[in-house]
Amino acid sequence: MRQGLCLASQSPRRAELLRQAGFDFWTYEPGVDESALADERPAELTERLSVKKAEAAVRAAAVGGEHPVCLGSDTVVALDDTILGKPTDGAEALRMLQCLSGRSHEVVTAVTVARGDWRESRRVTSTVTFCRLPEEVIRAYCDTPEPYDKAGAYGIQGFGGSFVMSLSGSYSAVMGLPLYETTELLALAGIHPGWKEGLCNE
Repeated sequence: MRQGLCLASQSPRRAELLRQAGFDFWTYEPGVDESALADERPAELTERLSVKKAEAAVRAAAVGGEHPVCLGSDTVVALDDTILGKPTDGAEALRMLQCLSGRSHEVVTAVTVARGDWRESRRVTSTVTFCRLPEEVIRAYCDTPEPYDKAGAYGIQGFGGSFVMSLSGSYSAVMGLPLYETTELLALAGIHPGWKEGLCNE
């Protein structure tokens, strides 16, 4: 593992957002069990997992005597405090989207930045309201690959964006990485996007 910034995620959406913000980084697969604990609330789950992912990358780096800044993030979709994870099959994706149809739900995203024994987290909660989805639309969407690697069985940056009537909060957090909070935390760790480095060195 190298020095610099490590994204503890294999999510292409998080990598895309971090790149979009101007950061140079490499990725590490943290291999964290994302199952919720008994009676764990959505906000507690997402923050715990973001910390665990960042810490897994820190530990892996320490084996090689290195101390990069490690970034972990996790996103949870919750409807009436019920956590909607990634669907395992078409039937589960169908049920989730039927539940979300015509209703508002919360998307909670936590981000953690860690280096050595230091770590800091932020959590962002956004409210997303879906239009009413006809059954044939849900079934057609479930016939695409899009729902199956995403919490809540939809991707706001893809076809699923057409279901969203309104969004209160952070679009990037709903995608999987709150860019404002991420940039703020990385600055605390001395990591800045490439386009800002000249300003930060003045």
